[in-house]
Amino acid sequence: MLTAAVVSTALIAAVVGLSLPVRLPVDDPLGGLARFGIAVAAFALAQLARLRFRAAAGVVSITWGEAALVVCLYLVPPGWLPAAALIGVALAWTALSVVDEGRSTWDVVRIAGVQAAAVALAVSVTTALGQPMSATLTPSLALALAAGAVTYLLAGAWLGGVMLALRHGMPIGRPLLAALRGKLLMFVGNVLLGLLVVVLIEIDTRWLLLLPAPLWLLQQTYRQRLRDGRERRTWRSFAEATAALNQLDERGVAAAGVTGALALFEAEIVDVEVIRGDGRWRRYRGDPGGQVVDREIAPPGDDGSAPEELVRELTVGDVRVGRLRVRFPRTAPPSGRERDALAAFADALAAALHDAATHRELRLVSARSSYEAVHDPLTGLANRAAMLSQGDQALRRLAHDHPVALLLLDIDQFKEVNDTLGHAAGDQLLRLTANRLGALGRSGDLLARLGGDEFALLLTSVPVVDDRTAPVAYALRQAREIAERLAAPAEVAGVRMSVEVSVGVVVAAAGTADLTELLRRADIAMYQAKGGGGSVATYDSSRDAASTDQLALLAELREALLTDDQLVLVLQPAVDLTTGAPTGVEALIRWRHPRRGWLGPADFVRSIENSDQLGAFTRYVLDKALAVAAGWAREGLDIPISVNLSARSLLDPRLPAEIAEALRRHQVPAGRLVLEITETVVMSELEVIDQVLTALRSMGVQLAVDDFGTGFSSLTFLTRIPVDELKVDRSFVLGMADSPAAAAIVRSTVGLAHELGLRVVAEGVETAAQRSALAELGCTAAQGYHFFKPIPADKIAAVLGSLARQTPTNVLPLRADGAS
Repeated sequence: MLTAAVVSTALIAAVVGLSLPVRLPVDDPLGGLARFGIAVAAFALAQLARLRFRAAAGVVSITWGEAALVVCLYLVPPGWLPAAALIGVALAWTALSVVDEGRSTWDVVRIAGVQAAAVALAVSVTTALGQPMSATLTPSLALALAAGAVTYLLAGAWLGGVMLALRHGMPIGRPLLAALRGKLLMFVGNVLLGLLVVVLIEIDTRWLLLLPAPLWLLQQTYRQRLRDGRERRTWRSFAEATAALNQLDERGVAAAGVTGALALFEAEIVDVEVIRGDGRWRRYRGDPGGQVVDREIAPPGDDGSAPEELVRELTVGDVRVGRLRVRFPRTAPPSGRERDALAAFADALAAALHDAATHRELRLVSARSSYEAVHDPLTGLANRAAMLSQGDQALRRLAHDHPVALLLLDIDQFKEVNDTLGHAAGDQLLRLTANRLGALGRSGDLLARLGGDEFALLLTSVPVVDDRTAPVAYALRQAREIAERLAAPAEVAGVRMSVEVSVGVVVAAAGTADLTELLRRADIAMYQAKGGGGSVATYDSSRDAASTDQLALLAELREALLTDDQLVLVLQPAVDLTTGAPTGVEALIRWRHPRRGWLGPADFVRSIENSDQLGAFTRYVLDKALAVAAGWAREGLDIPISVNLSARSLLDPRLPAEIAEALRRHQVPAGRLVLEITETVVMSELEVIDQVLTALRSMGVQLAVDDFGTGFSSLTFLTRIPVDELKVDRSFVLGMADSPAAAAIVRSTVGLAHELGLRVVAEGVETAAQRSALAELGCTAAQGYHFFKPIPADKIAAVLGSLARQTPTNVLPLRADGAS
């Protein structure tokens, strides 16, 4: 519609201009027809001597039109110029279309109409400011001609930009600015050239014979200037486009690839076709309008490409990741430079898509690993680790006195189902129970399969009322309702059966116990239900004598950690069996309880390990031990100190950083700290334990395996985590004399340590006979009451110093004969 309007305007301007009266000079040597022919030829030649560049998914032609306009305004009646421009431009573009570009008739008409309309508007502006035909060139007339040329430039650029914007659905600013930026230098030259021609005609037309050579040089200058500008913009666009590919998801990379190719190649359409890991293809398509749309497509075939298209397979090594297709304007097919640029851009795009696919796979694997770490693979419910972690978090979010209930369910006769119908039937029964429990749960509840046929349900929305017995009654109602619902008949492996469960119920305030303690109590209640003949039982503290004591003990420990006189560090040296020199010191903790008296580790450490105070307790003992070690260093004693570390402490990824800070604070080298861990650590396959131990090793902290030989996985452990020391359990040391098996274990441990280059320390040495036996087996060091009982921290330095001074020399005299 716009083209039709412009062409109609051009035709009207041509007809009206030709109908206007014209007053030629009486002695005119050329005549009207010759002057009109000169105008037609001038406009045609201006179009034929064009320069082209691609911009905004179209081709912008830079012509000598302003120079032709200025000259024709001087030579030809102004009213004739629209018609002359219409004919001359049409003839030129028809010839160009036949020879080179293959434009349609409608394209030729559109271009001619735009140029004629622009000329008509320029003529109107110029004649309003002056009468240029055959007039003497004055400054005011030169300004009028320049104003006409500016009008011609802006009108032609605006109309061309509108045409491109409408065709591609894009803002007009981009093609308009591209056209004006490319034309600016040539426009100034055109105006000056037109004025020069007018001056030469006034002086002597023979001077025009000198113009062809300068015009050719000027044309080459324009061409080189355009090429240089285009090169700079291309490389800048290439850098921006490749930088935009630095994303981690497929859609982001593909969209950046589409928009980058559109900007880089000024293309009409860009397709980025991506093959996914499952073999499906997805196409991302963009046009100069700026919108990128994507959809799933069938696998593309080898359908070739049109002359105006470039197609590039996207591969990384031998891996195919997709295909890039760029469609150029039909009138400006791709050049050799653009083919090279497309190849480089395609390689960058292929690498980015490959990286995005790899990152997506890594995210999926990580998500799957994270999911599997906290979910039961059979039922999809939370597992024991997740129950403990998430349950403690839920308790901490509640008010201290808010009641919570924990239900522990165990399927009755589950073993009989496995033995009779097979494990597949048992798995089906577990999934059925999990599905029913999930359907019965309420928002905020936490359901988990703890392992085997045990399920746990944490109820956090227990109603808060004045009646203290109401929470227990509520929890019992929930437990009985669950037991009844689960007992509904169901078919398992073709056998109709009823799922009967025993449920242990415990109710407590959220701030009085952690989930480990709640599970312990619920387990007691569940076995009370099994033994009592009913399906549901609530926890009875009178049948759990240790519970109240332990809870009180944990509360008292909080106070002990805030004082300096209750938790007392005692130290037991280990000595070299040959020299008697101290090889290390083990830090042990005792509790001087204000009410209970002296408590050994067996009285309170296990309770601490199952509570949320483990971290604070571990930091307390480490701080005390490192303070003692720092004192030794000041007295010149270079002896490592050993601290026992709970397996549960290794679940805390912050532990290495806390130990590093403690070492820095006390200025103790990491190599003088030995952390003793038990073989039970290897029972867990949690990755965090290996990460924590590896971080400690990288800091230089030494690791020792305590109670070595009591676990079934000792050798497995040594292959997983490099350690520095093995400590033979006291049970084997005590049994060496009477048990060949115990002696064999000690002998094997010592031999293994020697083979691996590890230190070996025997624990619990109480007699001289045990010391001699260990020395004969090759054991290098030992500790126990035979050497020293645990010594208070303020006396240990003197003992160690005495041992060091009394150590006999290990330097043996050489024989005089043949000595060297």
